[in-house]
Amino acid sequence: MNTMQITQHANALYRVHGDRAEAEAAQMVRQCQTEGKQEQADNWQAIRQAVRAKRGPNAS
Repeated sequence: MNTMQITQHANALYRVHGDRAEAEAAQMVRQCQTEGKQEQADNWQAIRQAVRAKRGPNAS
């Protein structure tokens, strides 16, 4: 998955799930790893990182 696709997936996930988008992506990472789908897990991890960057820093 290229950078543009990752960004598009992250934006779509954030639109649908809002602040839960990162948790949803993390769940997909775990699911793919459990199923032995490492390439998909890596893609979901990249999406998770893109969602985190979009969200910005946590408030203190």
